[in-house]
Amino acid sequence: MLKTATSLLLATIVSLGCVTTVAADTFTLPPLPYAADALAPVIDKDTMQIHHGKHHQAYVNNLNGQVKNFPELAELPLEAIMARMSRYNSAVRNNGGGHYNHQLFWQVMAPPGQGGQPSAELQAAINRDFGSLVSLQETFNQAAATRFGSGWAWLIVDENKKLVVTSTANQDNPLMDVVDVQGTPILALDVWEHAYYLQYQNKRGDYATAWWKLVNWNKVNTLFNTASN
Repeated sequence: MLKTATSLLLATIVSLGCVTTVAADTFTLPPLPYAADALAPVIDKDTMQIHHGKHHQAYVNNLNGQVKNFPELAELPLEAIMARMSRYNSAVRNNGGGHYNHQLFWQVMAPPGQGGQPSAELQAAINRDFGSLVSLQETFNQAAATRFGSGWAWLIVDENKKLVVTSTANQDNPLMDVVDVQGTPILALDVWEHAYYLQYQNKRGDYATAWWKLVNWNKVNTLFNTASN
């Protein structure tokens, strides 16, 4: 009898429109493609857990909060949102950029010794545009070191299919139509302090140098091929 009465009550509530459904979030936090401690000793477990589970999650949550203001966000891939960023407010810019940037960042890293090497095609492009891989690393590390405050260092393929190193402030990225140097990112380094401070304190240069041991060239090769064709 109690079960029947409860069922009738629920049916009445639903029919009166008193039950509201909570819409699923448009954007979700992807899991890390490796264990949180897999990048040690270059990046420690605590940093990864905080960076992914707290910082990246906050960008996702805040971006979801903007869907009510800009309903088209629910229909667009992240890349398309970046390309039309000038249409949106600072909350979409900061949090949409934060979500895109971190999704890429996790993918272009791999546990030490598992990232492979640049493909023959990518190595040829590196030699053409930088002279050598060592020269690319030096240029990239300089971009990371000289980015004042928080931001990112990038390796991109520009509109002329050339490899270019650039950097952006805060959570901007080269896909956005609001930055000076645009292109398709194929490698990204987060130089916000939350990405390295627990382990490296103020030694951003040491972090950038050690980080090359984590580069997932297998993923970078794929991104390069896509951007170059």
